[in-house]
Amino acid sequence: MEKDKKSEIQFLVTPPPHIKAEESVMGLMFSVIIALIPTTITGIYFFGIPSIVTIFVATVSSILFEFFYQKIVRKENTISDSSAALTGLLLGLNLPSIFPWWGTVIGSFIAIVVVKHLFGGLGFNIFNPALAARVFLLISWPLQMSTYPKPASIFSGLVPAGIKQGVDAVTAATPLTVVKTIQLSHDLSRSIETATKISSFDLLIGNRGGSIGEVSVIALLVGGIYLIYKRTITWHIPLSFILTTALFSTIAHLVNPDTTANPVFHLLNGGLFLGAFFMATDYVTSPITKKGMVIFGIGCGFLTVVIRQHGSYPEGVSFAILLMNMVAPLIDKYIRQKKFGG
Repeated sequence: MEKDKKSEIQFLVTPPPHIKAEESVMGLMFSVIIALIPTTITGIYFFGIPSIVTIFVATVSSILFEFFYQKIVRKENTISDSSAALTGLLLGLNLPSIFPWWGTVIGSFIAIVVVKHLFGGLGFNIFNPALAARVFLLISWPLQMSTYPKPASIFSGLVPAGIKQGVDAVTAATPLTVVKTIQLSHDLSRSIETATKISSFDLLIGNRGGSIGEVSVIALLVGGIYLIYKRTITWHIPLSFILTTALFSTIAHLVNPDTTANPVFHLLNGGLFLGAFFMATDYVTSPITKKGMVIFGIGCGFLTVVIRQHGSYPEGVSFAILLMNMVAPLIDKYIRQKKFGG
């Protein structure tokens, strides 16, 4: 009897998790912030001081909304985990450099208070906060959200155009907008092939119109590879997202080349790489299994092409990811993790 009592004392029952990783929430957030540095610098180079202002306002207002909301509801302050700073940075990178500051503040409120905290805080939100805020701003103020300044040429030798930009900034339609205008007007006198003849080098480095952080494919690839190398994310969602977009845009182009841009154009334009590496891979709003991640990426890629081809908006990445955010719990339900020892 005495022996049984000793055995019971030695047997400890503890709540999960039983295995703890060294990586903290703050560490993960900092990894993503570091990975965003290349595309942030590139965006600032091409769009100048207005882009710095937009990123600064988005980041600072997101941190302040996080602080004051938690103060009001008397919740534990979580500013130190850098999740609010990352959300603000991502929101700023998803906006045009000349977007009004007040609109940026509204976007931060939607991202932090409405999408994040009203759903329960970090880990409970069903949508990516920065993306949901971007779509809210796009629907509410479509003109301001689709007005992009013309970037300065990297070889022009001039002061970057953004430094001189203000109310009278020179703006230009994005390549995707040009294609969408031709599609919606059914004006076949304007050739899709001619409209999409843009230097691949310019598209790779970021010398095109667009949101601050989406223009440079090279910078986004550098950041994405860094995240995979650091094991902050895996390759499953980005690769399946990008390859699916390539596959279905190729099929659409082969079926109707007169009204459909080629797959290279679809890959290098818009926010595909920003969405694939930095938005769709959000831990909270994406599946937890590798097979589920691939399904999630395929869904994002398919919806992106469908919206670009048949929707009224020229870009479909944000809408595609948000729609798949809603499906992520269903994917997790049916694509289950293999049980330990099973």
